[in-house]
Amino acid sequence: MSGVSDVKKAYRLLRKALRSRKAVQRVRRRLQAHPENHYKVAVYFADGAVNMYQMRQWYRPLAELQKLWPVVVLARNAGGAEKLLDEDAPPVAFVPTVRDLERFIAKQDIRIVLYVNQNTRNFQMFRYGRRWHVFINHGESDKMYMTTNQYKAYDYAFVAGQAARDRLSRTLWDYDVDTRTLEIGRPQADHYSGSLPYTPDDRTVVLYAPTWEGDRPSAHYGSIATHGEALVAGLLATGRHRVIYRPHPRSGVLDPEYGAAHRRVLAAIAEANAADAAAHHVHDDGPELGWQLVAADVAIVDISAMVYDRLAAGKPLMITRPVDERASIDVGGYLSDCEWLTAEGAAGIVAEVDRVRADEDAVARLRIWVQHYFGDTTPGVATAKFHAAVEHLMGLWDDWRDREIGAISPDEDDDDEEDKEDEL
Repeated sequence: MSGVSDVKKAYRLLRKALRSRKAVQRVRRRLQAHPENHYKVAVYFADGAVNMYQMRQWYRPLAELQKLWPVVVLARNAGGAEKLLDEDAPPVAFVPTVRDLERFIAKQDIRIVLYVNQNTRNFQMFRYGRRWHVFINHGESDKMYMTTNQYKAYDYAFVAGQAARDRLSRTLWDYDVDTRTLEIGRPQADHYSGSLPYTPDDRTVVLYAPTWEGDRPSAHYGSIATHGEALVAGLLATGRHRVIYRPHPRSGVLDPEYGAAHRRVLAAIAEANAADAAAHHVHDDGPELGWQLVAADVAIVDISAMVYDRLAAGKPLMITRPVDERASIDVGGYLSDCEWLTAEGAAGIVAEVDRVRADEDAVARLRIWVQHYFGDTTPGVATAKFHAAVEHLMGLWDDWRDREIGAISPDEDDDDEEDKEDEL
């Protein structure tokens, strides 16, 4: 039996290798037609297609940045590179191997490298000095991911606001938050877009955006199996609500029951739409994030970046309370004062939705937290902060270069020239 198993395993590995090789060839052929340019800013992305959501939210802010500084995405994975080429991403450099990366870097004047996640292959890029390595993340949240000691690996981090600085100060030892973090708000909020897939009417629109099940007990934030089925069923039954269901793309990848709960929610939405053609409940699995946050009268989200995407919109929301007591909850920030939805409370979701819409105190508290997390949310302000942060680091880069050049005396330069002549 072990011999058969080994053969099957070898066959699967061979097929995977062949698929990967073909994907690499496809990407290289597509990029042959692209002109080679020179860039100052790079976005490092080592992931495949499954984590494209981490890059997509940066497309429009990066497009604006390109008007000031040339930007390129360093794609290490063929699947990710193909998606970037298919979508509205910045220019792409496909550098699957370290040698490819070295060759590209040698021809460029990259001064700032931006990172949207904590992929372990980021360390292959960290080896390059004389450029700033900057963690920009793929969303603001109070998850444990936001306070990892990995922040120290970067020269700087662009953070949303004071809440992020407070969070890092509480958690990390010997980390100079004032020096190594720059506040940029939420530039993505300046580019919320997308057309509504329904015609607005008098229905109350509720966005339910759960995260995935998580890969460890401390990250068990996903609510589809504990809250989701009950709350969606309650809203579908009223005839006066419209549900926008936007699950995390990785929902069910580790836990089959979580995936089954997700499919039951999809079936319930399809059944409700079939029974009432005017309902227009939405299963939203599109790449664009923006219209959902603006259109929803109330949002129900798990502990994830979606809390803060919605918070930046300044409209009512509820957070699902994890059932797993081992789930890590940062109660020092917004989650200490938010509108929690328990698994038991999900059965009474209609009353909960009505309550948070009418509660003036809840709305006032929301405005205070929006300011704490994102600062000034006036349209255009976050984009200006993002550009200013990049400009600041470009200035620091120039300062360090000038300092380095000034440290070389004329005599040392002459000696270098003599050495070169000797070598020739």
